[in-house]
Amino acid sequence: MESFNGRQCAREILARMECKAKRKLFFIADRRGSSAVEFAIVLPIYLMLLLGVFAYGSYLALVHNIQQITAEAARASVAGLSDAERLSLARTTINLSVASYPFLQANELTLQAAATDASTGVFSVTISYDASGMFIFNLPNLIPMPNPVIVRTASIQRGGF
Repeated sequence: MESFNGRQCAREILARMECKAKRKLFFIADRRGSSAVEFAIVLPIYLMLLLGVFAYGSYLALVHNIQQITAEAARASVAGLSDAERLSLARTTINLSVASYPFLQANELTLQAAATDASTGVFSVTISYDASGMFIFNLPNLIPMPNPVIVRTASIQRGGF
């Protein structure tokens, strides 16, 4: 009994085929360009994912910085005896703190509200920051971006423990 030899059988089949059919079969069976095609499919998805991580990471770092400034302003305002003095202390702390955060622009940062709630004795500091001038909002619209206006609030209880 004769053993089956796959290569010899394939050669015999190819010898009987026409020239056009041979080229078509070789083109279908050729695997040399498959890596380039896979790379072309995966690269745009990878770049969008990388851009998203970079953009959202920058945005979340900015939100964290604004929350830190808000918390510092609320802590500093504890020393005030009246709402006007607490507001002044909060504003001074914000102006001094902005310098230590390199990606924040002081002219975009506003103190929205700082008042004591009479029923609870809680003093709240609310800061708003317009981040629309930040570089991540000028990137192509390949990924959905969050709201460029960031609002953060920090509260601290005033005496009466």
